[in-house]
Amino acid sequence: MKFTLSWLKDHLDTGADLDIILTTLTRIGLEVEGVENPAERLAGFRVARVLTAERHPQADKLQVLSVETGDGAPLQVVCGAPNARAGLVGVLGTPGAVVPSNGMQLRVSAIRGVESNGMMCSSRELELGDDHDGIIELPADTAIGTAFADYAGLDDPVIDVSITPNRQDCMGVRGIARDLAAAGLGTLKPLSVDPVAGEGEGPSVSIEDEGGCPAFFAQNVSGVSNGTAPEWMQRRLKAIGQKPISALVDITNYVMFDLGRPLHVYDRAKLSGGLVARPARAGEQVLALNGKTYSLDAGMTVIADDAHVHDIGGIMGGEESGVSDATTDVLIECAYFTPEAIARTGQRLNLTSDARARFERGVDPAFLEDGLAIATRMVMDLCGGRASSVTHAGQPPVEMARFAYDPSLAETLGGLAIAPDRQRAILMALGFAVSDDWQVTPPTWRRDVDGPSDLVEEVIRIEGLDNVPSTPLPRAEGVARPTATPEQRTERRLRRAAAARGLNEAVTWSFISEKHAAVFGGGAWTLANPISEDMKVMRPSLLPGLLAAAQRNLSRGATSVRLFEIGRRYLADGERATLAVLLAGERSPREWLGGKAQPFDAYDAKGEALALLEAAGAPVGNISVMGEAGDAWHPGQSGTLRLGPKTVLATFGMVHPLVAQAFDLSGPVAAVELYPDAIPARRASGFMRPAFAPPALQAVRRDFAFVVPVGLAADQLVRAVRGADKAAIVDARVFDQFTGASVGEGQKSLAVEVVMQPGEKSFTDAELKAVADKVVAAAGKLGAVLRG
Repeated sequence: MKFTLSWLKDHLDTGADLDIILTTLTRIGLEVEGVENPAERLAGFRVARVLTAERHPQADKLQVLSVETGDGAPLQVVCGAPNARAGLVGVLGTPGAVVPSNGMQLRVSAIRGVESNGMMCSSRELELGDDHDGIIELPADTAIGTAFADYAGLDDPVIDVSITPNRQDCMGVRGIARDLAAAGLGTLKPLSVDPVAGEGEGPSVSIEDEGGCPAFFAQNVSGVSNGTAPEWMQRRLKAIGQKPISALVDITNYVMFDLGRPLHVYDRAKLSGGLVARPARAGEQVLALNGKTYSLDAGMTVIADDAHVHDIGGIMGGEESGVSDATTDVLIECAYFTPEAIARTGQRLNLTSDARARFERGVDPAFLEDGLAIATRMVMDLCGGRASSVTHAGQPPVEMARFAYDPSLAETLGGLAIAPDRQRAILMALGFAVSDDWQVTPPTWRRDVDGPSDLVEEVIRIEGLDNVPSTPLPRAEGVARPTATPEQRTERRLRRAAAARGLNEAVTWSFISEKHAAVFGGGAWTLANPISEDMKVMRPSLLPGLLAAAQRNLSRGATSVRLFEIGRRYLADGERATLAVLLAGERSPREWLGGKAQPFDAYDAKGEALALLEAAGAPVGNISVMGEAGDAWHPGQSGTLRLGPKTVLATFGMVHPLVAQAFDLSGPVAAVELYPDAIPARRASGFMRPAFAPPALQAVRRDFAFVVPVGLAADQLVRAVRGADKAAIVDARVFDQFTGASVGEGQKSLAVEVVMQPGEKSFTDAELKAVADKVVAAAGKLGAVLRG
């Protein structure tokens, strides 16, 4: 929200300087994002008079001017403007000044051999308009030597404040002035409302969509002359980034920014019959003022006549009924639109406007009558004409809830003790009605206030958050005890382990688009009022965010992407803690020994999953690899890590090519989803773990080669071998695989290294043979035969 300092002082009677105003705005919750003074950009530009104008000796289209600046001898300036002549009063840019339109710094220079001491300026060069046909011409009696910014009234700082979505009352300059007055920075000036009684019958307006437009007030003005708005209005609109269009349009824009009250003006000559606020019919179209045609959905609120839709209610008017220089008869609309309906329509059409920004926050429903009166009076003052009586269709929702308030809440809830009388004064200055027994009714422009806690917020922010004392939380005596939960400790271990393995942590949105959610089976939770269509579904998986991040990095030149994220998935039965890993691009770059670059594969994903599960305390030795990873994963190149048939600890493997394609990723992508809440909790023994004592005797290693069916998973064989004698065997691993004619068709050879650890004495040959027999027998249950 932008406004100028002089604009603010139209509503606020204050002697405070700019710095105090800026500090107070931020202190009361209206954060100042920036301040810009147009006068600073025009430093070095002065009002000057051309004394003489002679033809340039070396150029037919240039003139050599003698320019009076009111400060010493005249300056010689070379100028190419066709309207430059003796006696003209214009604007001179002196050496050292910077031209706003192009950033060029003026200096004394020779133009075609003639010295020039600056430049006579056009409106476009000073960014004051589009006129570039000649230099600016000022009235002949303008004081020579005056700084042009002072003459043009441009020494007026523009303040830009950030308005949070709950502060609809501050979407107009008057609302901001009201807050500053409540903070003790002056007095809020009374608002001048001069209703126009009007003559004759009012305009024909009606409502058929009370849910979307509960109230529709309107007034006709006939015989207007739609010229340009006065200079003061244009200057203020330009200062906040609005382009002046015509007096009628500028009046509606000015009232919207000044008072937070959007309006619309129709050219009555372009209407067919009366106007009605009704639901749109599916397939109806409207050509909006931005030049785009929008197809409407059934239920959207529109303003239409007997023939056409003319307005997307509360968001944007249509071109077909817009006013022009030829307009003589107008209808001024002042309506109240339901915030929720405006938000839904704007999101569906992907259409934003200043009116939508105000209506979807909630404009003051009690300000229709006065808002229309102010706009009508301004139209008649600036454009002339005769007003009709006012037509009132519907009733705005002006009833406000009433709350019982306890002044002690300021201290118990807000942390600051404030005298009850001071609290009452603050609330009343903000427009709240406070009874003797502390029954508080919010003003109609504060639909965000919904209970005593909101009243505490109002009181504390005006009194000053910086006045709230810093009070440490109570703590128990002695050494502080750990406060992290087992789940938090597990997340910390996983985060450290993932970072130590060279993965980069990413933090992505918890909301994704419906299209991306559908790729992962769809989301169980969809927002009814999302901030964007791309953030509509609560993510069923962390992989969509990581896939999108990988695509952005790879498209910007990254060759290898290794990401992880710890967050929450949102499923039908609740939210689940999850760690996701994504590997895309090159696992290893091209080099002379290995040749071309190598991509990531499913075994990389499996290695990451097992390493992270071990870091989280999972019993990795008991984990089984199984299938059924899901439709988002590549069949045959993915799987799950489980404890038993039901407890899934992680899903790993290659992402399905169609999924990668949905995120504009080419090439293989490996990924992991690990589920910390599925990891069994450690048993609390209650005793300190004994110190580690290395074995006194050396371990014994034996190799076994088994011929097994080609479909047997190696980890099944390893687990069977390891469990053959749990007292003696401490480890087992596959170190070789062989297939060929010598082992038979449909068979393969797996070589397993078995590690046996003696206890108090070394193994005898008989004991080793007994363990070996147990290993062969355990493997035989899986169809494995010792290879001869």
